[in-house]
Amino acid sequence: MNPKRKIEILSAGCPVCTEAVALVRRIACPSCEVEILDLARPEVAARARRLGVRSVPAVLVDGELAGCCAGRGVDEATLRAAGVGQPK
Repeated sequence: MNPKRKIEILSAGCPVCTEAVALVRRIACPSCEVEILDLARPEVAARARRLGVRSVPAVLVDGELAGCCAGRGVDEATLRAAGVGQPK
């Protein structure tokens, strides 16, 4: 018997998150176990912080943040580079 691959989607329930859920469900194989985790739940939000999740949707594959979901999110340097905090 093959072990199941665990796919977890961290979601805020927004339309973009809904699209990500649909994509993962569409490409998941029969040995994939897909679970949607609601970031409104404090324990889910705390786990997301521990994993370094900086934006949603985010996908975990066997407990690891997928490469497509790492290193994104709002940060001060990027905002300042875009002009935030500077007169126009």
